[in-house]
Amino acid sequence: MYNAIWKKYLTVIRILLKRAVNEDQSLQLNVSDFEKTGPQKKTGFNFTLKFIKGRVDNLAGLSDPAKDLSGLLQQDPQINELLQRNEYHLTMSSKFLLKIKMIPVAVEETELTLAAEDAV
Repeated sequence: MYNAIWKKYLTVIRILLKRAVNEDQSLQLNVSDFEKTGPQKKTGFNFTLKFIKGRVDNLAGLSDPAKDLSGLLQQDPQINELLQRNEYHLTMSSKFLLKIKMIPVAVEETELTLAAEDAV
């Protein structure tokens, strides 16, 4: 239902995901694109997608726009590779502002221990 809208923004979202490594990013979306598709009930257009190891961590209870965006992002090979490497949070506000935040993946504790042992 919202795939056509998200495809319109896919190239820009891909660039912003790459830039999010250095700092949080945001994208102002066109309100009329979403309103033409139809009004949202209950959840509205607000959502937060949490991608951990390339998968959506909080898929249950998400709105249709959020589900369509997550599916499209996972289908794109370049974006999927980025999502595999780090944790990303994509949040859309009621003002149709999409914020993208990258959260670095913590180094496993066992890797730290092995590195410390190798150094000795």
